Amino acid sequence: MVRATQRDRTRMNDEPQIELAIQFSNGGRLTAEDLLLIETIRQERSILGAARASGISYRKCWLMVDALNRTFESVVFETHPGRRGGGAEITPFGERLVALYRSMERRSRAAATAALEELDQATDPNYRKRASGAAAAAPKA
Repeated sequence: MVRATQRDRTRMNDEPQIELAIQFSNGGRLTAEDLLLIETIRQERSILGAARASGISYRKCWLMVDALNRTFESVVFETHPGRRGGGAEITPFGERLVALYRSMERRSRAAATAALEELDQATDPNYRKRASGAAAAAPKA
C-alpha cells in the first residue's frame, strides 16, 4: 500500500485504494462486492446468514450468487436448500477464484504505488463528498 504522509493522516485514516472490477467477455463481472459476499458466505455457510452479516438484502445476495455461478463453467457456490439444514458453501473453484482475485489486487497495488502516491498528493485536503449531483450544481469558489 501507499505510505500515508502526515497530511493524509490528519485528513483521513484511509490510504488511496485500487478497487478491482473484472468484466468478462460473456458479460459476467467479478467485483470487490462479490469477493466480500463469497468470503461472508464462507464464514456464515448460508446465503441468509451472509445477507444478515453484510447488511445486503437476501434477494440481492441470492442474485449475486446466481450471477457468479452462471458466469463461470464451474460453480462458485454449492447451495443446499431447506428450511432447517439448508445452506451454502464455497466450492474449490470458488476458493481458487478468491485466491486469483486477491493476487491480482496485490499485483495491481504494487504496480500502481508510485502513481497512487502522486495522485494522493494532488488531492484537495478541503474536499468533502456531497450528495449525488450536488457537486456539479455547487458554485465554484
